[in-house]
Amino acid sequence: MKTLVIGLGNPILSDDGVGVRVAEEVQSHLPIDSEIKVTEVSVGGLSLMESMIGFDRVILIDAIQLDNNQTGQIHRMSLQDLQEISPTQHSSSPHDTNLITALKMGHRIGLDLPKEIIIYAIEVENVLDFGEDLTPAVAAALPEATVAVLEELQTSQSS
Repeated sequence: MKTLVIGLGNPILSDDGVGVRVAEEVQSHLPIDSEIKVTEVSVGGLSLMESMIGFDRVILIDAIQLDNNQTGQIHRMSLQDLQEISPTQHSSSPHDTNLITALKMGHRIGLDLPKEIIIYAIEVENVLDFGEDLTPAVAAALPEATVAVLEELQTSQSS
């Protein structure tokens, strides 16, 4: 199964970089000759959809801000879940379409898009202030999020 792990975010905007940081940790735990591709991006919508072309499975990791204020909470979500709540930080942009719409369009025009997309969204506190450090609750969630993604990858390798 051709798998892509995408860490979304901007690593110089405090908690917004959590997706990138988890992706880096995941990459560091994979064998050098792993067939799993890990990348980091700070785009949404159409550009994000285009990066998924040719993969069977994609795992997205991103920051999310919800009303329940549980900073550091990790959510494993489907595209349906994403559609039902506010989008993750980078799955949407005011200059682009959202990820759900981009994927629907890609399917309609026959692009080779993944059959499975899993989203790991980490609740964050600060995505506006410049800084390379995560807030304490988000930093504390890094190991758990990394393990969750690695376990997800193990599941895909054994299926």
